[in-house]
Amino acid sequence: MPINTIYRDSQCEWVDVEAPTLEDLKFLHERYEINNLLLEDTLDPNHLPKFEEDGNVKFFLLRESTELERKNLNTISDISTKIGIFLLNHTIITIHRMKTKSITETKNQISCTDMEVSPEKIALMIALLVMKSFDDESVSLMETMDNIENEIFLKNTNHTNQIRRLYKLKRKSGLNSRVLTISTDAIDKFKLLGLQDSEVFDLKDKHKDVVADFDHLNLQITNLISMFLALSDQKANQVMKVLAIYSVYFLPITFIAGVYGMNFDNMPELHHKNGYFFTLGLMALIVIITFIYARRKQW
Repeated sequence: MPINTIYRDSQCEWVDVEAPTLEDLKFLHERYEINNLLLEDTLDPNHLPKFEEDGNVKFFLLRESTELERKNLNTISDISTKIGIFLLNHTIITIHRMKTKSITETKNQISCTDMEVSPEKIALMIALLVMKSFDDESVSLMETMDNIENEIFLKNTNHTNQIRRLYKLKRKSGLNSRVLTISTDAIDKFKLLGLQDSEVFDLKDKHKDVVADFDHLNLQITNLISMFLALSDQKANQVMKVLAIYSVYFLPITFIAGVYGMNFDNMPELHHKNGYFFTLGLMALIVIITFIYARRKQW
């Protein structure tokens, strides 16, 4: 996608680059004298959030949560996409490899206002929307976790796919927590932009709130996995208990049947006309006694 000038006035110019090529980066290097190493950082899909300053260039690398549903959750690029923000003089340059809500919504907000904006203000607006993307993700993950919890405890379902869903939820939440934790330093550096203290504090508070939400979510998911496994063990023990009780019922009468199945003439009641019924009655009596004993023991 070509380099696009989104906003320009006497005090500010906003240049946006989506899916940059090497030619685009070369142009930015020559036009704005930006260090090539900083520009190359925007090409790495797994680069961590950071802040760097090189001469009059301030560089923020942030990551925005994405709604992409990937099968494998191994790296931070599976749950987020990066946004490079360069601030120099009266110019802000944003570089990203895919469409992002933060860039689109910031562009819409600026187009709807008649107030003059500065590059620092635009950077702050983008950062706030980046934090909002993680906030929305935490709400979505919390709703998913609540649904799984209701299925386990209220609907009494204990399918193996639920543990897979919980594991995927834990992986996604953990990766988001990692991104947010590493973003702390970059968020703190917004105080260097000459913004009002209240605006910087608002960004920091939003970041802290989202970090706390994901910490709580991670703890809840871990507890839910432990409870799920405990319930699975309890159900397995319950099945073994039932099988053991039935074994207690049938073991004595199986023994009697085995004895009377031996090939000997000298068997009690073997030639008696009521011997068959007497043996069945003895078996029934043993079962009844075993049942009463089990009930008294509350087995």
